Amino acid sequence: MSVQTALELRNITKRFPGVQALSDVTFTCNRGEVHALVGENGAGKSTLIKVLSGAHQPDGGEIILKGEKVSIRSPLDALRLGIGVIYQEFTLIPYLNTIENIFLGHEPAKGGFVDFGKMYEAARSLLYDTLGIQFDLKRPIAYLSVAQKQMVEIAKALALNAEILVMDEPSAPLTSHELESLFQVIETLRKQNVTIIYISHRLEEIFRIADRVTVLKDGKVVGTDDVGRLNKETLIEMMVGRDLSQHYFAPKGTGRGQKVLSVHNLCTADRLENISFDVYQGEIVGIAGLVGSGRTELMRAIFGADPRLSGTIEVDGRVAHIQSPKQAVGYGIGFVPEDRKTHGLCLPLQVRVNMTIASLDRISTVGVMRPSLENKVVGEYIQQLRVVTPSMEQIVSNLSGGNQQKVVLAKWLAAHCKVIILDEPTRGIDVGAKAEIYHLMRNLAEAGAGIVMVSSELPEILGMSDRILVMREGQIAAELAPGDATENLILRHAMGEAAAITGEVNNVHSG
Repeated sequence: MSVQTALELRNITKRFPGVQALSDVTFTCNRGEVHALVGENGAGKSTLIKVLSGAHQPDGGEIILKGEKVSIRSPLDALRLGIGVIYQEFTLIPYLNTIENIFLGHEPAKGGFVDFGKMYEAARSLLYDTLGIQFDLKRPIAYLSVAQKQMVEIAKALALNAEILVMDEPSAPLTSHELESLFQVIETLRKQNVTIIYISHRLEEIFRIADRVTVLKDGKVVGTDDVGRLNKETLIEMMVGRDLSQHYFAPKGTGRGQKVLSVHNLCTADRLENISFDVYQGEIVGIAGLVGSGRTELMRAIFGADPRLSGTIEVDGRVAHIQSPKQAVGYGIGFVPEDRKTHGLCLPLQVRVNMTIASLDRISTVGVMRPSLENKVVGEYIQQLRVVTPSMEQIVSNLSGGNQQKVVLAKWLAAHCKVIILDEPTRGIDVGAKAEIYHLMRNLAEAGAGIVMVSSELPEILGMSDRILVMREGQIAAELAPGDATENLILRHAMGEAAAITGEVNNVHSG
């Protein structure tokens, strides 16, 4: 059977003020293939997809769809041409049900009225028959799981006869079981000759489901190849332009210093029970656990974002009276949250403001800001952390995910925090930026900070931690030394000694 080209982007160029986002990008997809699009944060993936979806207009180049040149001036044009995009942030109306969301704006009508019967049957056919997914279609979207919402987004696109489906980091919020369901749906769509452009930082997924992969770097195409002709190391080198065989940064043997944080018998109303542990200068304490184990809740309670029922927190050997994040910062505790966009950054504000918002007292005199000192501090951290930005006045929402994470870290470095809590520090970040974050974490520890790292990635826990705490059902189930720990052992403690551990379980998902 001959290969049919479904989509071709020829020499696409896109510029923003101070940034060449895309430079002569040529990208081709065949009918019924899964084509992975990978690259570091800032490589141009999102910009390319926004050009395809009509959200951005290219400065040069052309789009060929099924052999004909087309002009995509808006997202509505893209939908009419059969191009559907599923973004990381869903575009569903929470209190409408699945049926209403799928057909919003193009409801079937009969005699001038909405034909609810036809609409229900069409939605049922899309989800039950086409996608093989079953749940209550009349339940409001707000009460569906993340995986179910994702299936509704896919059904929305298919209801508009999408022949090309773009999935932007679809696996980021999913558990392993939900991810398997997504892969099954992708395979079903492939068999129906739907073309899928799949964007992901999880390279193991690329080798699992993709037919071909295109690598972008600095707005240019590095290369396109069949997945079967590549391995993970080759693909990483194409993405970052250097060998990252050593991703993690082990301690340099300087040893740990004084105790900087002590948590004693911490309890909360909903989950945590008698949590106690210590953190020392110069060490990274990794915290692992399954969904619902209480890891994030523990970090929020320490930082004062969630109330605690009982227990004490000590910083540098003295009791810290922490009932709010402001008080935590006052004691020298910084918190890089799991959701940086919602809880870690002020997205409409500049890089400069985001970096100094937690340390205004250090760059002001009697309440009056000192712009020259602020600019000096921000400039130093932009250089030290290698933040890729046209200037410190750039709006932080315009930065890549990896650079946004560096801005959050810079905020706490500027505040001179002695304890830094990192909840999923590399989620949604490409392999190159991960290595930079790891290097920065180790340097902070070597400089005397105490680091607490929550992570769902067991290789990350094993590769970066000086000590490992495993949580289960709101308690610490085990403390392990890295030399003694394995993924299997961590999972045994996380799931309970009696739980069956199979080789199919590869990671621990956030809680």
